[in-house]
Amino acid sequence: MIMSSYASVDKEACIACGSCNAAAPDIFDFDTDGIAEVIYEGDNNRGITMIKQEMQDDLQDAIESCPTNCIKLAQVPFS
Repeated sequence: MIMSSYASVDKEACIACGSCNAAAPDIFDFDTDGIAEVIYEGDNNRGITMIKQEMQDDLQDAIESCPTNCIKLAQVPFS
């Protein structure tokens, strides 16, 4: 299991399939262009909001279901 972490979606690689949103709707949703992004606690895909430990299973499911591997993880904020 992964530790608490930060997540962001590489929007250029995203094909808007919806698998991340299906696996983790509290973490991922679509922007106005229909591309996935991290919405968790108002992160706006910046990758600066730590995703809590209790949500890591959903996050891992989303990562594993993404056909383009566009979900990026880090142990520190992205910016």
